[in-house]
Amino acid sequence: MITIIRNAKVYQPEYAGAKDVMLIGSQIGVLGENLKADLGGAVPVKEIDGTGLILIPGLIDGHEHIMGGGGEGGFHTRTPEAGLTDLTMNGVTTVVGCIGTDGVARNMEALLAKAHALEEEGVTTYVYTGSYQVPVHTVTGDVMRDIMLLDKVIGVGEIAISDHRSSQPTFEEFVRIASDIRVGGMLSGKAGIVNVHMGDGSRMMDFIWRAVRETEIPFSQFLPTHIGRNAALFESALEFAKAGGTIDFTGSLDDDDAVPVHRGIPRLLDAGVSDDHFTISSDGQGSLPIFNDKGEFQGLGVGNASCLLKELRELVNRAGLPMELALKPLTANPARILKLNRKGRILPGYDGDLCLLCENDLSLHTVIAKGQLMVSEGRPVVKGTFDL
Repeated sequence: MITIIRNAKVYQPEYAGAKDVMLIGSQIGVLGENLKADLGGAVPVKEIDGTGLILIPGLIDGHEHIMGGGGEGGFHTRTPEAGLTDLTMNGVTTVVGCIGTDGVARNMEALLAKAHALEEEGVTTYVYTGSYQVPVHTVTGDVMRDIMLLDKVIGVGEIAISDHRSSQPTFEEFVRIASDIRVGGMLSGKAGIVNVHMGDGSRMMDFIWRAVRETEIPFSQFLPTHIGRNAALFESALEFAKAGGTIDFTGSLDDDDAVPVHRGIPRLLDAGVSDDHFTISSDGQGSLPIFNDKGEFQGLGVGNASCLLKELRELVNRAGLPMELALKPLTANPARILKLNRKGRILPGYDGDLCLLCENDLSLHTVIAKGQLMVSEGRPVVKGTFDL
């Protein structure tokens, strides 16, 4: 199958002008002008008119609870799993699944099964091994074995620190996890990232700062997430990013004292942080619990991947960032940081993961994942097995 998208404004995420883009099978084949694929009918050719549309790489959601999460308010508060269209209808073509608070009723075997299910339905999936808990709950009994022997495992997480729901790990336990996943990543050619859940405790990022100052483990091994949870945590994360670390915003955060993405990213840039050193993820399908000052459960919401396109629009329309810069934390940055080869850019040889957005309001028009049309004119073309 050959697909040609004609006359769209292409952001790779760098702006490349109005181009035609040809997909050959599951990959991007050619970028150019007036492209033709005259094969005498031997191969089907589909054309999509991109006039008035912006073509961007498919979004990469680096932190999503694809099989559901939660439960902090009891069993009835377990959150639902993600369906295929929960991803594709929000522009997500690659997702990294994780486990949060509940590492018992939610386990790695089930997470891997869900990741494989979504992959079979059409998107690209990876996972972190583990959950909030330390010792880490793994498949093989060891984080190094998991990342080396299980193709979909690219790191460990989300290990919780500075949170009343964490296992209160010692610094030595935390560093051992980081060391083991780093070496396992090196041996398997993977990122070996430690995805660190940041709570709102007063210790904030102390363990991460100590790890990079007191050991040989580099900044690049840690990806603290939820860094906009409050102003003090954001300031610590800003300094970490200035020093060479990478940090992850959560688009679903809406606490009163949170630092929203559209304010946080301009702050980073004004402080001299490289635009390569931050990402945005959704925490989709994860619970968003509300606790009082005594740590007592008050209620919860549910994260959703829809926040990613919302954050893109707000970065462009409210923060005034150029499109190519606003796209990086959703595409090229997570692809590079997580070592997701052939993802996050519109280049020949890369996977055919693309989104077309309406130029006037940045609403979703078309989604293509691995060369397959998933969404057309804002409506799902391919649905998951149990999507309505």
